[in-house]
Amino acid sequence: MNYGQIYYNDVANGAGCRTALFVSGCTHHCKGCFNEVTWDFGYGEPYTKEVEDEIIESLKPPYIAGLTILGGEPMEIVNQKEIRPLLERVKKEVPGASVWIYSGYLWEELTDPANKRCHSEDTMAILSMTDILVDGEFIEDKRNLMLRFRGSENQRIIDVRESIKKGGVVLSGYNEKDTSRL
Repeated sequence: MNYGQIYYNDVANGAGCRTALFVSGCTHHCKGCFNEVTWDFGYGEPYTKEVEDEIIESLKPPYIAGLTILGGEPMEIVNQKEIRPLLERVKKEVPGASVWIYSGYLWEELTDPANKRCHSEDTMAILSMTDILVDGEFIEDKRNLMLRFRGSENQRIIDVRESIKKGGVVLSGYNEKDTSRL
């Protein structure tokens, strides 16, 4: 897996101050994507043990709320092979860190074992270690700058733990419009 960039002390991609890992590789190719350069699986730098160590260390200060993984597409099957061990380390070494994942795949696609495009042996393990999933492709015609933590109105901010527990999508409180900019 390659990554395009890592933002330390990021406040735009999830609640609180976070580390944001932008992985490379995406097959969605959404019109109007804000990070089109990361569609290429070979873009950026190789994801290494040293990079992973830096990410883990960046999560340890008490003012860091957690890790956000976006891209590109973290839930491409090839990327899941690296995301799972990263999250296993996060949960072991920084158990208080929350995990957000942005994916163009819908919850229903990710949790369907018959969907070989995005469901693999790693998918449910990754989701079980994820607190929030922002799902759905970016749709330019549904772009809305008033939304918190997402770009278009079709995207959902899902409480993953509650969704797993209830066996269906449970939206998080972050789905409300951000009226602070009005």
